[in-house]
Amino acid sequence: MERDAVDLIVEQWAHARPDLDASPVHVLGRLSRATRIVEREFQSLFSEFGLQIGEFDVLGTLLRAGTSGRMTAGELARHAMKTAGAITNRLDRLVAKGYVTRDLDPANRRTVVVALTPAGRELIDRVVVAHLENSRRLLTALDPHRQGDLAATLRTLLIGLGDNAGAADET
Repeated sequence: MERDAVDLIVEQWAHARPDLDASPVHVLGRLSRATRIVEREFQSLFSEFGLQIGEFDVLGTLLRAGTSGRMTAGELARHAMKTAGAITNRLDRLVAKGYVTRDLDPANRRTVVVALTPAGRELIDRVVVAHLENSRRLLTALDPHRQGDLAATLRTLLIGLGDNAGAADET
């Protein structure tokens, strides 16, 4: 069996501290390393479209909102599991690029409504196709059955960690 960097890390822990059970590193170390690699690959693709990962998250969230492509800033923050400040920074960049608008809700002047512009909708429609193709490419080491097993296992882990359908993610 081929070894990865995590195998070496676990061996090193066994030698440095044989009294400790480092077995969680087999899973969590691999999740961490895979996340960094995948995020690097995602950013490489998004850069081709002039976007950062967080900007893609906002545009994708607005696209998933349905035909209106509109959400309040608070809804965006909840769906992206980010602070209002992080969302504000992303929105500032996207407004400057002409991909979203940010307006006060006429029905409630304390609420900010964010919407895709036509340019933003056109961009996210193109980016999401490339993103899904890239995501499939990143998973080619796993056949469809193993991908399904891994997805189910990770779902179980996430639910056990308190993540659920009520806590929308930013993918």
